[in-house]
Amino acid sequence: MSGLRIPLEGPDGAGTDHALNLLAPNPSEMTLDGTNTWVIGLRAAGGPAGAGSGESGSLGEAGEAGEFGEDVLVVDPGPDDDEHLARVAKRLEGRRVVAILLTHGHHDHSGGAAKFAGLVGAPVRALDPAHRLGEEGLGDGDVITAGELELHVVGTPGHSFDSLCFWLPRDRAILTGDTVLGRGTTVIAPDGDLADYLRSLDLLRARAERVGAEALLPGHGPVLPDPIGALDGYIAHRRRRLDQIREARRRGAATPREIVEIVYADVDRSLWPAAEMSVRAQLAYLDG
Repeated sequence: MSGLRIPLEGPDGAGTDHALNLLAPNPSEMTLDGTNTWVIGLRAAGGPAGAGSGESGSLGEAGEAGEFGEDVLVVDPGPDDDEHLARVAKRLEGRRVVAILLTHGHHDHSGGAAKFAGLVGAPVRALDPAHRLGEEGLGDGDVITAGELELHVVGTPGHSFDSLCFWLPRDRAILTGDTVLGRGTTVIAPDGDLADYLRSLDLLRARAERVGAEALLPGHGPVLPDPIGALDGYIAHRRRRLDQIREARRRGAATPREIVEIVYADVDRSLWPAAEMSVRAQLAYLDG
């Protein structure tokens, strides 16, 4: 794969030949640098996007060889932040947004979707009908097109019940939403399920090997240039955590908080609420 960009200064402007990240300004312990909004279907000419301002690094013509038209897709507009949504709309440079796609319905990915749809005149497609604008949803096996570019939908429930990933075959890249992050590991949200998540990781790992994936484009954090290594690390981490929780229970820990105090003792206490959420999901898995 040519055109892989991983800026040293952060995720803004990262991507591949036909995917560009425009970082939302919502950094936190849970969202890392912020939410990655992915524009799909155009070639980013002139190098990385200008961080924050969006003034440098033109999106350029879609396909220097003329193989792509003016249609694009936007994945995860991010939170309801007027400045970010306006920046994304401006950077499209008049291109037609065929559809706005959601990896899942959590607010940091979907909160700005309705407002962005109004700005660009595009439908919002999601697995969960509650987050759709328009008649079409999204489901495993769907193929969404922007001109001649294809984006394949992969159902990956677990982090949330409605989590999806997208395979971009032209760039051998998988957009992973919150199923795989660019740094650290994801949590199992209250609307998610660990058994589903483990199956989704195994599915992604098998698919990445089968299709020869060369990059993961996450919903938060930097691009990952070693999909197999990243997925193997995620799977091993989950199995290791389950073993640690089994051991904590053998030592007498009974509540999620007590387990967190043992298993996550070396983790910053500000992250313990998220850790407790993950422990609850792991206990449900072990006791199920």
